[in-house]
Amino acid sequence: MHHDWIFDVLADLKGFALTNGLPALAAQVDAAMRVAEAELAAQGGEGGSGSGMIGLSRSGRPN
Repeated sequence: MHHDWIFDVLADLKGFALTNGLPALAAQVDAAMRVAEAELAAQGGEGGSGSGMIGLSRSGRPN
């Protein structure tokens, strides 16, 4: 799936939060992961624009 990278980023953020004693942040990341799963599933997994960041590369910089 084209959007798998977002789950890697969120998992890394959750790991950071747990390692650094930030349980509320970890819980919010869990919620964000559920939202991402639901929205991507609703789009059929890919969405209309490919990356989901129109005009931006994965780094957030303009294409």
